[in-house]
Amino acid sequence: MATKKGSGSKGGGKGLAAEVQPSADLAPITGSKPIPRSEVTKKVWDYIKAHGLQDQQNRRMINADDNLKKIFGGKKQVSMFEMTALVNKHLS
Repeated sequence: MATKKGSGSKGGGKGLAAEVQPSADLAPITGSKPIPRSEVTKKVWDYIKAHGLQDQQNRRMINADDNLKKIFGGKKQVSMFEMTALVNKHLS
């Protein structure tokens, strides 16, 4: 009989469910405690939407504020695809 995995946030799963530690630069956006990778993505997008940082002309581009510039390596704007790779560099 297969064991059923609980829906709690503690899980140490793999892939998107694996808990990761955000860097000090990413912590103002995601918090400083280890969270699943999927939650990191959700919190980054929540932050972008809450601060109106998605470019109005080209919705695939993200405009950086001071917090995001630290994540984006100083760039003022990145594509949503490039953003994912840059955010991943701030997870351990």
